[in-house]
Amino acid sequence: MIKRKRLGQHFLTSNSIAKSIVSEANIGKNDVVYELGTGLGFLTPLLCENAKKVVSIDADRKLYEKAKSNFSNIANLSLEFGDGFKKNDIFSIFISNLPYSKSKEAIEWLATIPFSHGIIMVQKEFAEKLFAKSTKRRSISIIANHVFEINKFLDVGKRNFNPPPKVDSVVLKIIKKKSIEKDLIHTINKMFSYRRKTIQNIFKQFGKETVIEKRLDDLSDDEIIDLAKEILKR
Repeated sequence: MIKRKRLGQHFLTSNSIAKSIVSEANIGKNDVVYELGTGLGFLTPLLCENAKKVVSIDADRKLYEKAKSNFSNIANLSLEFGDGFKKNDIFSIFISNLPYSKSKEAIEWLATIPFSHGIIMVQKEFAEKLFAKSTKRRSISIIANHVFEINKFLDVGKRNFNPPPKVDSVVLKIIKKKSIEKDLIHTINKMFSYRRKTIQNIFKQFGKETVIEKRLDDLSDDEIIDLAKEILKR
């Protein structure tokens, strides 16, 4: 079994979970599906059954070559090698068993591009960050909930992977509400690096001024987004 410890990747082995993911994706005949992480191709042929086209990409050369050999007869499948976050493919549905080390990067990337919806499998702890409230929120919580409607629909135990990870996973459905710019994401992340400071002092870190003396934990998600936009405007 190929292991990708460097990427924090573990390969799904449950056929029933794979079918549940594809069913929840609700793929139609006009959809272009973007699969980030071809892996061993467990999901790939299932995605191709109803889609207009599936673009599946992997950063591991051996896995890419193996997929090319195994799936050369699937007409509506385009296999690519490289960093999926640096590609410019246009798609309507996003599918990925995200490498744990890439989950935050993936959410931030997806926040900037247009698509309809996606099914992502993430580490349970990361999912909890996305749903966190008040003092437990992170910058990624604010970003994700601003641009997506997020619903958990499946718990996945570690035994459903090879090699088994040390933690359990969850499958989320994300529906795109809006897109935001990279500059806004960067600003929100930087604001949270000063989360113990007052908003007045956070603004000073950007060379800006405000009279607000509350802290980030005292503000709603929308208020934080508005302040980040204000920082960028001034």
